[in-house]
Amino acid sequence: MMNANKTTRIVSKIYIGFSIFSLGYVSILSMYSPQATMDLVQTTLPNNDAISSIRGIYGGVGLVITITLVYLLLRDIKKGLLFLALFWSAYAISRLVTISVDGALGDFGTQWIVIESTLGILAVLLFLLQNKQSTIEE
Repeated sequence: MMNANKTTRIVSKIYIGFSIFSLGYVSILSMYSPQATMDLVQTTLPNNDAISSIRGIYGGVGLVITITLVYLLLRDIKKGLLFLALFWSAYAISRLVTISVDGALGDFGTQWIVIESTLGILAVLLFLLQNKQSTIEE
């Protein structure tokens, strides 16, 4: 039982660390070059208001999320997993809303709904494993 607990904890840390790296990368890229972020979806930012919005949302807010995840990785892995389950699932749900309201996604959106759904489900599974193992230990 101890080995399963240790494995789940290590996998959870790797998963949170991967999310930190991914979100941190996009955040830093967006702070440095908002246009480079939007180039990923072939969108040109037409003015400084658009530039500041991408810098603020993907850059600034993304950095806050990244810092929060570092804190949770160090202090409370279960809360980190719960946060990421909500975070990644919200992205996937937003894409589902887009499909419902605006129609089919392109290649980029289709690829990312799969990735975000997978990451959301993985977070839920790791959270449930952490919870189950905590209950067994008590």
